[in-house]
This record gives sequence, structure tokens and C-alpha cells, in this order.
Amino acid sequence: MYPDTESYEMAIKVGVVGLGMMGLTHLDAYAKLEGVEVVALADRDEDRLNGKTQAGGNIEGQAEGGFDYNSVRKYTDAMDLIADPDIDAVDICLPTPAHVLFGLKVLEAGKHLLTEKPLARTYADGMKLVEAAEASGKIAMPAMCMRFWPGWIWLKDAIEDKRFGKLLGLTFRRTASHPQGPFYADGAQNGGAALDLHIHDSDFVQFLFGMPKSVSSVGYSSVTEEVDHILTRYEVDGVPLVQAEGSWAMAQGYSFCMQYTANFENATAVFDSSAEHALTLAQNGENEPVELDEAMGYEKEIAYFLDCVKNNLQPEIVTMRDAAEAVRLIEAEVQSVRSGTPVSLG
Repeated sequence: MYPDTESYEMAIKVGVVGLGMMGLTHLDAYAKLEGVEVVALADRDEDRLNGKTQAGGNIEGQAEGGFDYNSVRKYTDAMDLIADPDIDAVDICLPTPAHVLFGLKVLEAGKHLLTEKPLARTYADGMKLVEAAEASGKIAMPAMCMRFWPGWIWLKDAIEDKRFGKLLGLTFRRTASHPQGPFYADGAQNGGAALDLHIHDSDFVQFLFGMPKSVSSVGYSSVTEEVDHILTRYEVDGVPLVQAEGSWAMAQGYSFCMQYTANFENATAVFDSSAEHALTLAQNGENEPVELDEAMGYEKEIAYFLDCVKNNLQPEIVTMRDAAEAVRLIEAEVQSVRSGTPVSLG
């Protein structure tokens, strides 16, 4: 299900559009993989395009830099990169509202598409890209990295094979201070922390259990006019308690926190990205670390995308439709915050 990095008979030629934090993170991942060559970059900011200024990551190991900017063609207009006949696949790492616009252009140009999350600012817009992707015959995939994160893969496997008995309760927590910058200050563009940050855990709930029957959410706006701190309980079959908290409303200086606690009949698993041992398991009176693959989800998701391109197979771990449904789920959560009532998802 989760392929190892492979060598390809011919290198897949990729162009990366957008050199913010996620664009640089993707460049880091490509550099670790075989069978792929980044041949072009696009960004309106010439200093970013030439590597003179670089965005930083919010977790250790992200956006580390070191890419050779002199080894590729550089475009200040993304449309010029998309039109480049030497490119097989385009990786869109632009702000959220641009995902659909440029994603459609990539598919129209007959190229494969990898696009960052969230898929779109709204579910309706996201479905335009879904429908175009499904009609295109090209490989199209959203970069929903938590579906590939080693600790999250471990969790999904543990739930499905019931190695610790039934799952009784599951809590996700993803909190941070506000990322700063013009895009992140504009809730109309970014959708607040609910859409930009919390969507990781909402999508993983969908990945584990399918679309919840309903959501009940509370939260508030802080740095934008959208929901910047949210806590949601998800109604799913077979598990009494599933909830997730997401926020970028913490004070500046607060360290990024990515956690889950999974309580099974016979064990409790705790993941904490800031801990010495990220994943620990309590059972039989002992609390022991669990060894995980050291690779980050970004590398694994891109390796999977490249494997799909190589074999001309549409992604199954995450689809464009999955990503649109994740946006629909967030919209229901935001509706619940604003109405003060649960929202059914049918």
C-alpha cells in the first residue's frame, strides 16, 4: 500500500510552482528520491526563485533548503512552466485559492498533477478540479501528507487489525502560533486554521472511518475572521469518542504541537511530535517507545505519486475526491461552530 522509493527506467521530469514553505519541503523530498528530476521552478518572487530568500518550516526536518537553483529553468509566470513541453508532472505549492486555477491549467496541458492541501477554498470549487482530473486521464493527487506519516500509518494499521482490541477513544491535537504573512492574515484566502491546519486531522478521521455521520464543533476567530481554533467531535460507527482540536491562535513563541492519543481495549498509544520518542505504547503495566520509519510523510506521499505516474495508476491511498470531501467536512465543522448545533453529513 505504501511503496518504497524506486528507481525508474526514465526519470520523471517535474516542475514545482510556488517556493514557500511547502514548495521547499517538496524540493527536499524530491532530492531524496530516485527516478525523478526537478527541471523547472516557478515563483513570482525572483529572490525566492534564485534561492536568495527562503521560507522556514514549522517542524524539524521541513524546508531545510540546499536545492541547487542553478540546475533548473526558472519562471516568474507559472503558466510558462505549465506550458514547458519538457515537463511530465507539475507540483502546485501555491496559496489555497490558486490550487484550482492552476490545477485546471496543468490538466488542460496534458500533464500529471500533484497539488497541495487543502484542495480548494470551497468544496464547490474543489469539485471542479475533481471532475476535470477524473476526465483528463492524467494522474492527479492531492498532497494529504498525514495519510503517509509513519506514526499515522501505524495508527491506521493498529485500528484495522485490532492488535490491541477495539478502539474506544481517539483524540487528535494540532496547535501552533499564527504563521504570519499576508496570506495567513487573510481568512477569506486561507479559510482560517480550520481549513488550513485542522484539515489534516479531519481528513485522517475520514481516512479511518469514512465520512462521519455528523460533527459537533466549538471554536472562535482570533487572528482572522475565520475559525482559528476549533474542537470537533465526530460521530462515527463503532467508536464512542473521536475528536480533534486544531489551532493557530496560540501566542507567538508557542511551539508547533502534533499529537494523538488512541485508547484501545488493551493498550493506549500516544504520539507527540515534540517528544524524544514520538510514539509510545502503554500496555501490561509498561510504557515503551515504538520504532517508526524516520522518513516524513512528504517524502512518502511524493514517492507514492511518482510510483502512480510510473505505472499509470490512479492513486488509491488518497484521491482528488477524498480531498474535496475533506473540504466539505471542514465546511460542516465551521457551520457547527457558527450555529452552535451539530451538523449532519448524511
